[in-house]
Amino acid sequence: QESRSRALSKRGRGTYEGDKPPVFTLVDRGSGQRYVVPAKSTDEATVRLLLDNHEKESLTVYTDGFRAYDPLDDDESFHRESVIHGDGEYVDEDAHVNTCESHASLARRWLSPHRGVSKDKLTAYLRPFQLRRRVLRKPGREALKQIIREVL
Repeated sequence: QESRSRALSKRGRGTYEGDKPPVFTLVDRGSGQRYVVPAKSTDEATVRLLLDNHEKESLTVYTDGFRAYDPLDDDESFHRESVIHGDGEYVDEDAHVNTCESHASLARRWLSPHRGVSKDKLTAYLRPFQLRRRVLRKPGREALKQIIREVL
């Protein structure tokens, strides 16, 4: 018997319409905050929207070679440094995306027991993951206080 075809079985970068929504991982190197943000597309407008909440001075953005980040090179609001994995480059002084890739890997492991999550509910599944990661190394009472603050 032939196996059934599923949208999630396709390899490579998915699309929201194809039931494999893109997910951006952002790390604020200053505060250490990490965000996993599902999106409907990977175009320039989405990237700019994700990076919009920053101070007025130029923001340094470390990226991989994904082409949606290319317009940031010509924008004075951003200073972009990138590594091109396809060229065998993974670290260039401060430029790397290792923390993002590590955090994204943990998010995938968090979601795996659910055996597939509706794209419309993906954000709701990722919220507890992000809270868990924020309180992971805090002492008991401090972690409990933060959990209560964020849940209420």
